[in-house]
Amino acid sequence: MESTLRRTWAEIDLDALEHNYRALRKQMGPKSRFLGVVKADSYGHGAIHVSRTLAELGAEYLAISNIDEARELRLHGVTLPILQLGLTPADQTANVIANHVTQAVWSERAAEAFSAQAVKAGGRMKAHIKLDTGMSRLGFQCDGEHFQASVDAICRVCALPGLDVEGIFTHFAVSDEAAEDCKEYTLLQHSRFEAMIAALADRGVHFRICHCANSGATVSYPQFAHDMFRPGIITYGIGDQADALGLKPLMTLKTTVGVIKDFTPGTTISYGRTFRAGRPSRVGVLPIGYADGLHRALSNKWRVWTPGGFAPITGRICMDMCMVDLTDLPDVQEGDEVDVYGPHNSVNDAARLAGTISYELTCAVSKRVPRIYFRHGREIDRELLLRD
Repeated sequence: MESTLRRTWAEIDLDALEHNYRALRKQMGPKSRFLGVVKADSYGHGAIHVSRTLAELGAEYLAISNIDEARELRLHGVTLPILQLGLTPADQTANVIANHVTQAVWSERAAEAFSAQAVKAGGRMKAHIKLDTGMSRLGFQCDGEHFQASVDAICRVCALPGLDVEGIFTHFAVSDEAAEDCKEYTLLQHSRFEAMIAALADRGVHFRICHCANSGATVSYPQFAHDMFRPGIITYGIGDQADALGLKPLMTLKTTVGVIKDFTPGTTISYGRTFRAGRPSRVGVLPIGYADGLHRALSNKWRVWTPGGFAPITGRICMDMCMVDLTDLPDVQEGDEVDVYGPHNSVNDAARLAGTISYELTCAVSKRVPRIYFRHGREIDRELLLRD
């Protein structure tokens, strides 16, 4: 479906993606593979175009969360190896194999179920063993109490029929935080990771790819590169650590000034009457709201960038609209473009005001917001995810 309404849209700068890719490659060195994390529609940026660009640039792997995300990439011609990070039901094993996907394996029980289904399907499922070194989520536990049992279990898993165990990996809990206890915990997690790899090697079990460096580790612990690194949010130039490597945001979320109205002092604006005009006010109505991904938590807190400068949001953000104060911006007119997030107003700052992380704000940009893609300085495609 093609949008005919010039309402609200997101511009995605694939040249910024190239810049970030090269900076991250330089950070981690030439010997480590680049895995591009493109789950959740590339954190709201559009997985198909991001994946195609990463493939063009030389990335060796991609990562997604579920089989539907993998199928979407395959249906649109993306041929890079794909690591599926999420919980996958064993009854989807045939689809995993058919789509040439590598599945994370988090327990012996899950591995046995995948093995049985792979044998039934007459194929082999490529797998990466997931280690829980301290995230306390998925994975074979690597603390002292569980270490030897996990070694034994992983050895049995690697001998199962129908599985091709290519890699082993873990995920850090606080590698993006600078506090001393966070640094100590990250180093502990990494030591557990290396200890498990060494213990398995002593049992004759070796892996073609070992990886652990997420966004935080890519910035702060480049020595953890191993065979592959997998930067997530910083690939998109956002997150608190992106500035450390000079990375550029890909997304600018835009809308337009739909209507401008004049109000007398004392007029209240929007639901709940949380804003009251203290002077004669000129207020613009923007066609963007929380159904588009502009969080209601930013009501009376955030500001948009107009051709005349910043305009604060006044009153509660509605489902489809919000209001901004244009009293001090007399040159701003109906139809003018407005940046909700962009070069002048970082989504990182909006996330802090909303009490969340930038991941959530870009992922929240909804499917009814068209994405317009730019490469080499010109528009190359536009995409609207609503059904025809």
